[in-house]
Amino acid sequence: MAIPPWLVVGALLILVPILGFLTLDTINRQRTNTIKLMEEKGEALVRSLEAGARTGMMGMWGGAYQVQRLITETARLPDIVHIIVVDEKGIVTAHSDPSMIGKRYGGDLDAARITKSAVIEWREVPGGAEGTIFEVFRRFAPSASGYGRMMGRDPQQGWQSSWMERNGNLPSAIFVGLDMGPLLEGEKEDRAHTVVMGAGLLLLGLAGMVSVFLAQAYKGARSSLARVETLSNAIVSNMPIGLVAVDKNSRIALINDTAAAILAINQRDVIGTSLKESLPRVFFESLSALAHEKTFEKEELCELKDGRSIPLDVIAAVLAGSDDESQGLLFLFKDMSEMHRLKDEVERNKRLASIGMLAAGVAHEIRNPLSSIKGFATYFKERYGDSAEDKEISEVMIEEVERLNRVVGQLLEFARPMEIRRTVAGISALINHTVRLVEQDAAQRGVEIRTRLPAEEIFLELDEDKMKQVLINILINALDATDKGDVITVEVARSRPGESLSLMISDTGRGIKKDDLHHIFDPYFTTKQSGTGLGLALVHKIVKAHGGDVVISSTPELGTEVKIIIPANMGGL
Repeated sequence: MAIPPWLVVGALLILVPILGFLTLDTINRQRTNTIKLMEEKGEALVRSLEAGARTGMMGMWGGAYQVQRLITETARLPDIVHIIVVDEKGIVTAHSDPSMIGKRYGGDLDAARITKSAVIEWREVPGGAEGTIFEVFRRFAPSASGYGRMMGRDPQQGWQSSWMERNGNLPSAIFVGLDMGPLLEGEKEDRAHTVVMGAGLLLLGLAGMVSVFLAQAYKGARSSLARVETLSNAIVSNMPIGLVAVDKNSRIALINDTAAAILAINQRDVIGTSLKESLPRVFFESLSALAHEKTFEKEELCELKDGRSIPLDVIAAVLAGSDDESQGLLFLFKDMSEMHRLKDEVERNKRLASIGMLAAGVAHEIRNPLSSIKGFATYFKERYGDSAEDKEISEVMIEEVERLNRVVGQLLEFARPMEIRRTVAGISALINHTVRLVEQDAAQRGVEIRTRLPAEEIFLELDEDKMKQVLINILINALDATDKGDVITVEVARSRPGESLSLMISDTGRGIKKDDLHHIFDPYFTTKQSGTGLGLALVHKIVKAHGGDVVISSTPELGTEVKIIIPANMGGL
């Protein structure tokens, strides 16, 4: 397998800067260590000269001559270029070359500062075999505080002509020049060794990267296939829509979790089975359409195996191979129930808005004539009270005017914005109070009302009067839909504190037709001869104003259940 040029270039771009940095860092570190050694060597020489100077001045041989001789002899050692002692003005007081005594040295330095500093310093100056001298310098202090008293002598007497009396107590600085030849030679050798090592490491790095590339190329196809397979499985499993793939024999080869959840089937049970026997009819019907087209899309109400019917939006496509021959089919579908519910909700809100505008516009115009009609009917009732027929007609007129006025009032109440005045109320107490209001009417009809309430009271923040109105409307509808011997049950359910509370009112009455179930919350929709059609519409509006929801399920001739879901954030205490 040919090695691509980009691999070599890339390896060089990565390895050369890294190895170059490491090489320079090694060279600099070696130079730093060498300079430190030479600095320590120079400091040791300075201390030795100080000690030798003190020893010489303790004798009787002449301090100045002894120090000069000590410097001269020490300067003859290998690698020492010069030793210079200067005063605070930079005048040479002792030198390895006696001819330089009395001259100025280190004019570019602050001699006065150096004579007061005990910290060793260094610099590189021109000269020496290699053209550069490594020079260390600091204060030169051969004398020590209290020296004379330690020897039992008066520092003001004796040795009047000695170097110590003339120079030992004056501020001095010493310069020791060391030959940098060995240092530079060592640097050359280290640099050459480091470069060779770097080149070797570069070659090893290139060889290693090429080996890794060859190994990766060897396993590349298998690794890529595994990654693609893992990614594909993750995508298929986590898709928010259902996916089903079938082979060329119309047998299910793949079904994802979402599809199984929507269709209420088990994945393991349907893999390998035929499309016709395992999935709704719309999937099988798409086969004929895909025989002439590459894609197919249709929305249809599908009946599931659990008895439910849901609207499915199905998209089907042919899986073609490289030779355009069909390898199977792919189905993508989603449950449109929530979309339909939202559409219905939008339509309902539009109708409610229209009714609100209508109510606001005509209520005033209707109530004024009603007041006049009621006034005249009352007048005729009193004037022709002697005639039973006339009196009865007047009373009927008054009753019908009052009924129409109540309808207008309900319409206005439904149309105006809902105002919720929350107070803390116990849900069990609220239910018991409402049941007592209708239990006499239930008893007269032969209908039993049962309650299943929690042992401990549950307190919520809600509008108590409006919630009573909700319960009364639902109970009255339940009574109208039941016959003698039927049962109405009111119960409260909540698994644990902090969760939504469900208030369920169920009956064993006649139930609601399937076609009517979608319109029960529409204003003025009613199946009762004497109903206004606003009761459940107000129930829905009040519960929604509390932030809850109302769900109604019904089976004709078996009964109806109304579930009021009260959210946990309604201040459950």
